Amino acid sequence: MTHDRVLYLICCGSPGARDAHTMVELAQAQGWTVCVLTTPYGRRFVDVPRLEKLTGHPVRSDYKQPDEPDVLPMPTALAVAPATVNTINKWAAGICDTVPLGYLVEAHGLGLPTVALPYSNQAHLSHPKFQENVAALRSWGVTVLTGTDLPEDHALRGGPSTTIPWQLILDALPPA
Repeated sequence: MTHDRVLYLICCGSPGARDAHTMVELAQAQGWTVCVLTTPYGRRFVDVPRLEKLTGHPVRSDYKQPDEPDVLPMPTALAVAPATVNTINKWAAGICDTVPLGYLVEAHGLGLPTVALPYSNQAHLSHPKFQENVAALRSWGVTVLTGTDLPEDHALRGGPSTTIPWQLILDALPPA
């Protein structure tokens, strides 16, 4: 089976990942084949059986053995949400110590459109190195949604809501 539009949804360790199924359903309604990857800690927040049933693919959070076949179709775009400060900083440094980071680092070399929505508390988001890394990712062509890109009630830890603006992320991806 060929897949023309394959979105890898990458979820990091954050309460916002609990609603990843919403992004899967929205993306599928727009014709995307969706595969979900999580950081090892992010896996704790998602409903793995529900996501596997929705996507028809395993939720990957660990590297496969080199001799094992790849079970996921190749991505044509990536979305990282919620993106933790840890993931953003490692990504910008080119660190590939998790499956999601390996794909994110590789996406640049493959020219794949990538959208990220950082999700953390204001103290983390204001760290100078994080700000530098967001600027670096943007300069490399990554769409990083922050500040005025987001709805006024976008949650920070301890904020009014843990809802991720999934449609906003989807709208930032290339059209069919």
